[in-house]
Amino acid sequence: MRLHCGNNMNISKCYNTKPASDGSEGCRAEERPHRAPFGCCGKVKGWLLLSPSGSLRGRVVAATIVWLLVTISFAQAQSGTPTPSPSLVEVARQVQPKIVKLYGTGGVRGLEAYQSGVLISGKGHVLTVWSYVLDADEVTVVLDDGRHFMARLVASDPLLEVAVLKFDVEHEDLPHFELSASGKAIPGERVLAFSNLFGIAVGDEPVSMLHGVVSAIAPLEARRGAFASNYRGNVYVVDAAANNPGAGGGALTDSQGRLLGMLGKELRSNVSGTWLNYALPVDAFESTVQDMLAGRFTPADLTDADRPEHPLSLAALGIVLVPDVLSRTPPYIDRVLPNSAAEAAGLRQDDLLLLIETQVANSCREAHRLVERLDQDATCRVAVLREDQFLEFTLSAASAKMPSRPNTEPPIVPAVDSAPVNGPPPQAGEK
Repeated sequence: MRLHCGNNMNISKCYNTKPASDGSEGCRAEERPHRAPFGCCGKVKGWLLLSPSGSLRGRVVAATIVWLLVTISFAQAQSGTPTPSPSLVEVARQVQPKIVKLYGTGGVRGLEAYQSGVLISGKGHVLTVWSYVLDADEVTVVLDDGRHFMARLVASDPLLEVAVLKFDVEHEDLPHFELSASGKAIPGERVLAFSNLFGIAVGDEPVSMLHGVVSAIAPLEARRGAFASNYRGNVYVVDAAANNPGAGGGALTDSQGRLLGMLGKELRSNVSGTWLNYALPVDAFESTVQDMLAGRFTPADLTDADRPEHPLSLAALGIVLVPDVLSRTPPYIDRVLPNSAAEAAGLRQDDLLLLIETQVANSCREAHRLVERLDQDATCRVAVLREDQFLEFTLSAASAKMPSRPNTEPPIVPAVDSAPVNGPPPQAGEK
């Protein structure tokens, strides 16, 4: 049997061993020029290392190598085999049941009537983007298994552009993301984007899954048409076509399926003018969403017992909103009355009411309801969005000088017999 020990160190000679001719256990050595490691004698992992001199130094080196190999093998056995990362198929099966399809207002002039959402509780709470799709009394939610539910809006934050919906489920704990167990990504990390891209899933079909990397973490400077994005914080910029119609409200996860962020709406970069692919990190909206779930973000329904004897009104402040034609018409200011508290404070036409006394005014109806919770002599703090500026004002109807009621009677014009003073000059020959 020939045993070789190919090594580049020419310290000793290597010998080929053959069985003895008499069949005994002994062996005879046939000298053959060859390079041998360390000039040692011993058997290491199937290598037979012989030294013609059988020196003590060679045996010590061989024993040291054997001890090191045994120690390493024992350490590997103690630590166990590392758990392999889940495959993309396994991650998809884990995440898909936590993504829902949403259907609401839209479908005209190129405005899609669908978007995506993620389940954030086992009781039917859905996190999604704040958009016109939610401007309906009820929004249809379609689960991964094809079941349909009607959801209502719990709360929304126009500044973060997030909203929470709720649909009722009985005797069931739905698969969902735990916001408190979410992860964080760094540039260069591989990520997955789950959403109802282009509305291709309408029933029990799985939503789309895209694979990409986080190319940057940067402040969002973007717009949709002439309207700038309300959110200006950091976002994950993703190297994947993740933000297309229907993708808003979808999930961005890591390779393990942990939630990293929520896919945003379609926006163009203010810098390059190109469409952005991005997601809001969980830590940007987690505390706000937790307040929404706990009921600290939306005021209770106004009852007669809560209503002041002389409630305040937007008209008393000098604010006239746009006509309320939808169930959730955005509360844009249509007119500011002269000599009013709104005019004195600096409110303008086309300002969008966002907050009234720290509560979100997500519709004209809600804006009127929030103001009616205040007494007519109370001060009212409002926040508006003007182009790309978030502005706050303090209004007081009691200190405003409202104009007197206009006189609707026609003016009295005295009758005169003479020609008007500024009439044409007399012609020649006329007196």
